[in-house]
Amino acid sequence: MTFEQAVRHVEKHDPMFQTTTVTVRGITYKAFRNSPRNLPEMMRSNREKHGNGAADYLVYANERWTYDEFCDDVDRMARVLRDRFGLSKDSRVAIAMRNYPEYLIMMLAISSIGGVVVLLNAWWTTEELEYALQDSEARLVVADGPRLERLRPLTAPLGLTTIGVRDGEGHAMHGYAELRGSIESGAMIETDIDPDEDFAIIYSSGTTGHPKGVVQTHRGAMTAVYSWLMQVAIAPLVNPPGPHTPPALPTSVLVVTPLFHVTASHTQFLYSLAAPAKISLLHKWDPIDAIRVIKAENVTRFLGVPTQSAELMAAVRETGETLPSLRYMGAGGAKRPPAQVAQLAETFPSAAVGTGWGMTETNALGIGMMGDVYKDRPNAAGRLYPPVQELRILDDAGNQLPPNTLGEITVKSLANMRCYLNKPEETAVVLKDGWLSTGDLGMIDEEGFVTILDRKKHIIIRGGENISCLEVEGALHRHPDVIEACAFPVPDERLGEIVGIAVQLRDGISMSQTEMADFLCDHLAKFKIPEKLWCQHMPLLRGATDKTDRRAVRAACLGR
Repeated sequence: MTFEQAVRHVEKHDPMFQTTTVTVRGITYKAFRNSPRNLPEMMRSNREKHGNGAADYLVYANERWTYDEFCDDVDRMARVLRDRFGLSKDSRVAIAMRNYPEYLIMMLAISSIGGVVVLLNAWWTTEELEYALQDSEARLVVADGPRLERLRPLTAPLGLTTIGVRDGEGHAMHGYAELRGSIESGAMIETDIDPDEDFAIIYSSGTTGHPKGVVQTHRGAMTAVYSWLMQVAIAPLVNPPGPHTPPALPTSVLVVTPLFHVTASHTQFLYSLAAPAKISLLHKWDPIDAIRVIKAENVTRFLGVPTQSAELMAAVRETGETLPSLRYMGAGGAKRPPAQVAQLAETFPSAAVGTGWGMTETNALGIGMMGDVYKDRPNAAGRLYPPVQELRILDDAGNQLPPNTLGEITVKSLANMRCYLNKPEETAVVLKDGWLSTGDLGMIDEEGFVTILDRKKHIIIRGGENISCLEVEGALHRHPDVIEACAFPVPDERLGEIVGIAVQLRDGISMSQTEMADFLCDHLAKFKIPEKLWCQHMPLLRGATDKTDRRAVRAACLGR
């Protein structure tokens, strides 16, 4: 079948992917007719797929949970939140930790009482955490040791209650293990949660300096999950298995990106509930450790930033491993170098190499492709994932452009965020009648393949991490000797982009890279601190409107 024929066939014949129309907040959308109403219902309703609860579901180091054991922990912690802390629907609870199993358990425990999960970037400084906690009004924080240390100065001023996880046990007001053990196993909490109620607030770097709290709904997250599941149903209809196709294996996912990003929390964790899939976590990214887990757990899906794909490929070549279980090698968070596509396909012959584009504002749903179509178009981002999304390419006046014409990518679906938290004006700028202005510039061809060519927003993507140029500039402008600063992306072979900055200093003043980094370390997470510095005493280059010309400054610095 053609791609379009396969979409129509699956939508017509598979009840899971049948669609209807719904009206939400006065706007009509296409929606999945039979999807669960909310995330806790999705967790419960897919138990049968997970071996009636007996299948291995979660793996971390030497620890393992069956699906039933995982769901039992979710329910215990949901009752802790309700009965010990008096939380209920709409209560906001923040999570700040590395990728521990408790991260996944708490996400669904908070959701099970109708609460709102606030995902905090684990690399943030105290100052950055303070902004998000004040903005979200979350007063209960579940955190590990390093995050608790950064939260310590905020505990009294913000009136925080803390739950310590793992190396945070004994350093918080409450310990996770004691709380879990205080509740007996029992029937799961059932809360009446409307699909369009809020599920999460996830902070994404914005163009205004401070990160924006992206408010996501239950229906938005499930729209994304079921759209990804539909791609699995479509694939064999477009490319039927041949005689040399590797045999199918139970889906097994390795999470290698931070769970405070939608690449991990949505496309891997939430997806695993309905797929069904086993999910494995790493203590931290290490390609040799990743090889070990892939072999031990028969991992079939690897999805990380392009840097991680490249490092895994290099480690496989060095060790002579083959990793035959891999069936999918995806990339998200940043564009994969085109030359890497063919290299990955050669190194992992059993895996379909894929790419994807999505945003926190879209619950990670968006565009993607894999296999031969990707190898043939390594510069493209892919096709719009069917069946409930719409896409337009618009000019600056909001007019729809014809194929092969550069404009701003705009998308409409129920996966789009509800709003930016506490930012009605900024919400109104990007969200109009259900259409989200992405800030990415691209074009679409006659076959529906989208190529992304530039970004309107001043964002640097360092190894999948979005960094606001204005936030970096604002932090450095606090330095008494800095007159002006201009941040921009610098190409990097490993991370794709790193942060560079040009600075105008007061006459007679000098600044070294180390001095700049030392000044910024209390204001910015380490990954945001510029790794390239250009200093001058003349004003930075300006455009016709007398604003700093970021592109001209960047070109001048990189050309030196």
